[in-house]
Amino acid sequence: MSASENLLPGSIAAAPNARRFGGIWPGLVLVGVITGAGYSLREMPGLVIFSPMILAVIIGMLFANTVGVAANTKEGIRFSQKTLLRLAIVLLGFQLTVDQAASIGIAGFGIVAVTLAATFLFTMAVARLLGVERRLAQLIAAGTSICGASAIVAANTVTNARDEDVAYAVASITLFGTVAMLAYPLLGALAGLDQNAFGLWAGASIHEVAQVIGASFQYGPQAGEAGTVAKLTRVALLAPMVFAMGFAARRPKGGEAGAGEAGGRAPMPWFVLGFIAVVLWNSFVGIPDALRPHVAFITTLMLTMGLAAMGLNANVSEIRSRGLRPLLLALSAFVFIAGFSLVLVKLLV
Repeated sequence: MSASENLLPGSIAAAPNARRFGGIWPGLVLVGVITGAGYSLREMPGLVIFSPMILAVIIGMLFANTVGVAANTKEGIRFSQKTLLRLAIVLLGFQLTVDQAASIGIAGFGIVAVTLAATFLFTMAVARLLGVERRLAQLIAAGTSICGASAIVAANTVTNARDEDVAYAVASITLFGTVAMLAYPLLGALAGLDQNAFGLWAGASIHEVAQVIGASFQYGPQAGEAGTVAKLTRVALLAPMVFAMGFAARRPKGGEAGAGEAGGRAPMPWFVLGFIAVVLWNSFVGIPDALRPHVAFITTLMLTMGLAAMGLNANVSEIRSRGLRPLLLALSAFVFIAGFSLVLVKLLV
């Protein structure tokens, strides 16, 4: 609000805010249509392996770069991209309890935590060698090491990357996560992994929750359960990782800060505190079992709407201008996390 607006009486000064809030509806409707298209497209043969989040961001990009986005939809798109995404990440806490995280044991937790940290550091080191811009590299590192698209969204609250970078990171993470989902069952058999070891390997290294479930249950029911718990434990590490990234962004950088990092400072994400609070609530108080499927659906729906909004803001020509180096970075990170975690599983399980 400008200085002149601050001088207006409260009833008058509130009018622009009211208009802006009312202005979210055209954009929300557009985002809702794109989201619905993502869910519908997923029902087509061969596309069920993709989450509606991934399909929605692709549809959004295609729509924005062919049909175009009307000016009156901007507020609603921004609301979906910012507020809905953050609330969805808070709700992710209902998918995890402290007991679940503890059930994989000290060795399992150590494998997940060490793999996450090593992959993030490896990805950032390779990004410097390849000359990949820091903020895009951070998104790829977060998506590979933690939990795919959700981690990319959370990390972007402290990296402040361009929407095109977010779209690029989501696309590359989806590509290699899908490869992992299809290839892991064969590779696990060749490596001689039992069901528990395979589930831990899949949960510690495959990108998206849905991809982990798809790969691990192909290997057997025990592998599916172990993979799901290991993956959710990895999701829980989203909170400390984002806090660490926020702390690093707040430190002065000697000439390395980008245009979006004025003064080397970045906001600490409030929604991560909400995520932690929900995990604790879910662990010690809980919600009725009958509500859990509905909460899970609402969480996925809000994540999908947020990513649809990102797709609507993405410029395909700018994504193409990033070239193949970020894709090579994502491939390197994928190979590293798969190999590193497999060695740990073979040694410790």
